[in-house]
Amino acid sequence: MIFVTGGTGLIGSFVLQELHARGLAVRALYRGAAAPATAPAGIDWVRGDLLDSSLLDSALTADVTHVLHCAGLVSYAPQDEDALLHVNVEGTAAVVDACLRRPGIRLGYVSSVAALGQPAADPAGNSTTPRLLDETATWDLGASHPAYATSKYLAELEVWRGIAEGLAAVIVNPSIVLGPGDWHRSSTRLLRYAYDEHRFYTQGQLNFVDVRDVVAHLLRLTLDLPALPAARYILNGGLHPLGEFLTELAAAFGRRPPTVAVPNWAAEVIWRLEYGRALLTGGRPLITRDTARAGRQPVRYDAERAMLATGLPFRPLAETIAWLAEATKTNRTPHPTVVS
Repeated sequence: MIFVTGGTGLIGSFVLQELHARGLAVRALYRGAAAPATAPAGIDWVRGDLLDSSLLDSALTADVTHVLHCAGLVSYAPQDEDALLHVNVEGTAAVVDACLRRPGIRLGYVSSVAALGQPAADPAGNSTTPRLLDETATWDLGASHPAYATSKYLAELEVWRGIAEGLAAVIVNPSIVLGPGDWHRSSTRLLRYAYDEHRFYTQGQLNFVDVRDVVAHLLRLTLDLPALPAARYILNGGLHPLGEFLTELAAAFGRRPPTVAVPNWAAEVIWRLEYGRALLTGGRPLITRDTARAGRQPVRYDAERAMLATGLPFRPLAETIAWLAEATKTNRTPHPTVVS
């Protein structure tokens, strides 16, 4: 029996599909009013909250051998800082504690490259040259970090605490995950942005990975290679200019691509105006300080450790974009959704 958290999210929903294809028994946690009707048949759904320790204990029965912790909140909105700590840090701590109460369980935790922090500034001042970052990166406690990044870093510390107490675990750190899902949530908002034919884009380079590759590596590392020691593994398909990515994505959708690159000074003005608007109206900012500055100092995340351990490659971006376009046509809607 495999217990999955976040089974209604982008990564978790594909995890459930792959586990079902393998013929494995699966139990999954959800928070909605009803379990999603689009999920594979035979899932043992459990309704509840990550922080309910009694619920987790009852879900982790004696036949549960693995836990895949895919649940998490992705947000760069200032008003979500408390929620990020609640869901990502406290939720992960609760899952780790529940696993420790069931000796023999192996945990696979979906973290993020955001938890690696940022490399030191280029002494030559060349901000256009990508800096290489791998799993040995250390978190700079004295630096300023986005709240989301901090929450994932602190969540990883909870997993390492569990490992120190005897838990068998592996951590995967995916970059921006691409896949068909709810276009109003996390990284899939980029798909909606390209489809809606916005004219503007910020300059910068971002790392992307196909959700199918994330799931393949997660399951290989957690389920298929039980002798692997505790470690983190970067999952990344490559570094790409945001403008080129949006252009290729819009073309695959048959939509007009963005054409106007917003200079850095303008992005700084816009995010401040959006912050003020959000404070006055109580709404959510369309762009934040962190999203405005994303990719401005490009970093390439090195996924060699994962490829060496699993023997699995990563799909090229063009293949992922073609798949996303076809998935949109198949769903007959520009905004395919996954129930949350």
